[in-house]
Amino acid sequence: MAHDESVEYYTLLCDDPSHEVVLVDCGPRETDVILALRKLTGLSLWRCRELARQAPVTVLEGQPDYEARSAVSVLRNAGAGAESRAEPEPGESTAPSS
Repeated sequence: MAHDESVEYYTLLCDDPSHEVVLVDCGPRETDVILALRKLTGLSLWRCRELARQAPVTVLEGQPDYEARSAVSVLRNAGAGAESRAEPEPGESTAPSS
């Protein structure tokens, strides 16, 4: 590269932050929720049962908005309480400030 050429660097920002899917409540249809968790996560039935019983718990991380909303819909159709949350940007504090 010659001395008179300049190099420009750009930082690309994603308009769609990644989301996490949180199982808030298992609901009355535990078996249906366990099967939905297995379909979404690919985990074993035993691990999905443990997740369902630990609610509230994050079951998926780093998902695009559309996929997170789709996963929430699958869990809600199975009878669970679920929500999608935007993951905090690196450096953001998740603890409440005093």
